Amino acid sequence: MRIVSMAQNVPGPVAVSRLVARGWQAIKIEPPSGDPLETLCKPWYDQLHRGIAIERLDLKSADGIARLKTLFDGTDVFLASHRPSALARLRLDHASLCPQFVALGHVNIVGDTANPDEPGHDLTYQGRAGLLQGALPATLIADMVGAERAHAAINDVMRRPGASIVVGLYDALRDLAAPLYHGLTAPGGPLGGGNPAYAIYAARDGSIAVAALEPHFRARLYDALGLHDGADPGAAFATRTALEWEQWAGARDIPLVAIKVNDA
Repeated sequence: MRIVSMAQNVPGPVAVSRLVARGWQAIKIEPPSGDPLETLCKPWYDQLHRGIAIERLDLKSADGIARLKTLFDGTDVFLASHRPSALARLRLDHASLCPQFVALGHVNIVGDTANPDEPGHDLTYQGRAGLLQGALPATLIADMVGAERAHAAINDVMRRPGASIVVGLYDALRDLAAPLYHGLTAPGGPLGGGNPAYAIYAARDGSIAVAALEPHFRARLYDALGLHDGADPGAAFATRTALEWEQWAGARDIPLVAIKVNDA
């Protein structure tokens, strides 16, 4: 199988790298300035593009478009991450390509399928979904989940030659935020601070995450701490280091881990 991608940044390259790992042939089209991800994080860019042929084309020129279209011969899927209006101007939208490349699958990653021409990135999508807590997120949730959906969409169009699928990054976040919308992880909710057996606590050194959610884990936790069910274990957890508590919990089959601090 072969894919031609001009999807930049994170979701497209992540999805394509997984196809290449399965034996697909991939050609990546980048603008003359390159993919912004290469400047932002070259080690990850290099990892994601291992085994991928890269061509830099000016798609605003007739020669650039002509070269791209020669690559569509023998290609199964075309992947983009562009606003629909931009693809239409370049005549690289599904409707424009379909008459000439009947069997070519078409997948486009957009920000929000309800308003696909609106600008945005992972940070703005997380903000709209209510997933930001006053600090920059630790990872690119919309991009990484969007990559999974793009990967699934590519496999889908392979079963339906010539099909077209639009993948929305905010759409993926909206589904991920369902526990928050339903109050499960909202502040004070059952998994949002309202359950002392499912919480984060400061240790003597570091912090721990406790997830004694099922009744047998909860009972084991409180029995081992010598506390009555429902008591606040915060004072007890402050007496040992996070790593000591993790070892303690491992010996007792209790879901508790020391929270990793990324120094990178």
